[in-house]
This record gives sequence, structure tokens and C-alpha cells, in this order.
Amino acid sequence: MTTHNGEQRWQAVSLDLSRGVPELSCEPGYDGMRVVFFWKRIPLGHCQLASAQLPLDRSQVAAVAAQSISTAAGDYIFEDGFRSALPGSPPPAIEDPVATLEALLSVERPIARLAMNLPVVGPKPRQRLTVAVCTHERPQELERCLTSIVASAEPPDEILVIDNAPQTNDTYDVVARFPSVRYCYEPQPGLSAARNSAMAAAHCELIAFTDDDVVVHPDWTARLRRCFEDPTVMVVTGLVLPAELETQAQQIFENDFHFFHQGYRRRYFDADYLTAARRRSAPVWEIGAGANMAIRRRAFDLGYRFDTRLGPGVFGGCGEDSEFWYQILVDGWSCLYEPSGCVFHYHRRDVPALRNVVTQYMRGHVAALIIQFRKYGHFANLRRLVWELPAEYIILFLRSITCGFPLGRRIMLRGWFGSFSGLRAAFFRGRSEIPAE
Repeated sequence: MTTHNGEQRWQAVSLDLSRGVPELSCEPGYDGMRVVFFWKRIPLGHCQLASAQLPLDRSQVAAVAAQSISTAAGDYIFEDGFRSALPGSPPPAIEDPVATLEALLSVERPIARLAMNLPVVGPKPRQRLTVAVCTHERPQELERCLTSIVASAEPPDEILVIDNAPQTNDTYDVVARFPSVRYCYEPQPGLSAARNSAMAAAHCELIAFTDDDVVVHPDWTARLRRCFEDPTVMVVTGLVLPAELETQAQQIFENDFHFFHQGYRRRYFDADYLTAARRRSAPVWEIGAGANMAIRRRAFDLGYRFDTRLGPGVFGGCGEDSEFWYQILVDGWSCLYEPSGCVFHYHRRDVPALRNVVTQYMRGHVAALIIQFRKYGHFANLRRLVWELPAEYIILFLRSITCGFPLGRRIMLRGWFGSFSGLRAAFFRGRSEIPAE
């Protein structure tokens, strides 16, 4: 049902097909639903169904689910033919088309094969895991986040809350209600400083980061913990799903911008990926999201840090995570995107907040490009800055003239102001300098 101010409400639903295929109907007061399909608690795809398309009986739900999960299921079942293209790269060629076709034709019970090939949560690895939540004056969101972490199927060995430049005791009071959570105070403002503080304080070999406006899937810690068997993997990111789509702003963020959602297929990034994309800027920002990220503590011991000139609370709403991943790849380490380790994010609920987020994101993006160029001399970052990004905005503007200026497109166009203000990063003098927000 459309609200009095013209906004639509969509229901966010998680459906595990291994428990059976139910009928689907929309709850009263909603204009539709976004359904994420799981199999044995592993996300495989999603669809959006308007209220006019509902209800669906079991056979109709099965048909929609089959179409939604086919690509990810094929990636799990087959060795070739369904691999995900890396960001900015062409789709991978099928190495042996004949063998791939024969494998497809030989599958009589694909769901049985899927169950056999999904990643299994086996015995707990030796490597211990710290979960760190960096927060600033959002006690209600923090309590909700911590509740989900504590309830994990495989609880972490340590939980830290980094209270970043607090102005009240609210965060401390929330942490006091969780005996298993350790409180850490970080006076230097900015998410980057808080994350660096978390890595310094952590007692475990692996450090998983999430944000206070997130609730984690019960298997999140177990899935991330098992992604570090390869000693070259220094960073793991995971899938970020919407926790709710109650407002127009949340729907635009999820459906139009794709800042967080990187798909349902595993992707591996190494130094070769960075080299292959050297002529064009490597879109490292599509490796994942800082709201769902794990880092090997050895990275901190080797000197890797989040750049304290970037990130929320300092300069822009992003850029510090992708710049960290860029450092890792440049030095020959690897990053892994593992969608089975998923979390649910509460997007900004109102349009003014969304406008501010987009402006901040684009400011941080441009600043990260400048910093990467100054540190490594990779001209692909300048190409992105002076050619690719302006071209994207010109194309978006021309498309808007032809097709109209819906709200999502207008908000994205406003990101140009954030991009322009991000050029101030060219005047950053040192790593320890903290520019005004």
C-alpha cells in the first residue's frame, strides 16, 4: 500500500528452499516483496515481486526461484561456464565448451549436485576470529548489531566495540550489557582510525569488521573464518543484503546504486587482476563493502593501515576500504569475495540522508583515486578521474534528458558535487593529516 506521502513499502523476505517451497503472498500494507533465495542458508539469488503479481502458488514460486538461482547454482555445480566476471573485466571464456556442454547435459538432479558442492561449515579452524564493530553515537543500532553477533551459530573468539570519538557514554552503556564484548575507546575521529585501533587491539589471527547498522547472518562468522585457508588471501569480503526496504530512499539505494550488492558468485582478486586492468582503472571498490569484511591480522603486522585521511567521519563516506584493498593487491596479496558470508544492512531511510550518502561516497571515491595515484604512480587512477568518471556523468545526464529525471537519477547526478569536492585530496600532504569533513 502506498503511504500518504506517495512512497511505496516493500517487504524484504529471506526464503530457504531447502526447507520446502511455500506459497508467497504479500503482507498487508506492502506494495511488493524482494525475496532472497537461500539453499541450506547460502544465498543464491533474489527477485522482486510487485503486489499485483502476488499471491504465487508453490509451482509459480518454484519457477521464479529456479530462474533466480540458476546462475549462482551453476557456479557451484560446474567448474566452467558460470564463473563470474571480475569487475571491469570481460566474462571469462569457457575453456572447453564441449566438456562444459556434456557436463550440463549429464546433470539429472541439479539440486542434489548443488547440495554436494556448496561450501560446508566443517570443523572449526585453528585460526581464531575477532569481530570488530566501529561505532559513533548510534546506541540502538549497535545493540541490535551486537545481539545478532552474539547469537551466531559459531560465535567469534572475541568481540570488540570501537567507540570512535564519543560525545556521550551511550556506547559504553550498551557494551556493558554484553559481558562477552570488550569496549575500546578511540579518540581520533574517523572510521579509518577506529579500524586501525581495532586491528591493534585484536587478540586473534583474523579480524572481521561490520558496521553498527548491520545484523549478521547466523553463519557469517563461520563462513568468513574458513576463507583464509589460502595463505595469500589477506582480505575477504561478503554479500551485503538489505535488512528492510520500507522507504523510497532504501529502495533507490538498493535497486539503483548497487554500492553494496556484489552478487552471489565467489570472485578471487590478485595482483594479476590489478595488472590486467592497468589500462583502465581497476574497480577495486567492487570487491565488496567495508560493512562485511575480514582481514588477516598479519596485514597489520606487515604495516598495512587504513588511510586516516579517508572514510566516514573525516573525508567522504567511503574510499578507505577500497584503498586498503588496493594496497593489498599492489603488493601481491589476494582478496576474496565470498557471498555465503552475508550480512543485512539497514540503508538510510530518508531521501536527504541518501543524498548526503551519495555525495560523501563520491567524495571519498575521488579522494581514494588521487591518493592511490600519488602512492603508486598508476595512471589508470588518473584516467578514471579525468575521463571515465566525467564520461559516466555526461552519459547519465544525456540519458536523463532523453528518458527523464526520476529521483534516483537526480540523486546520482548530485554525486558530481561530491566528486568535485573530492579533488581537495590532491592537497593532502601526509598520511597522518586529517582533513575537515
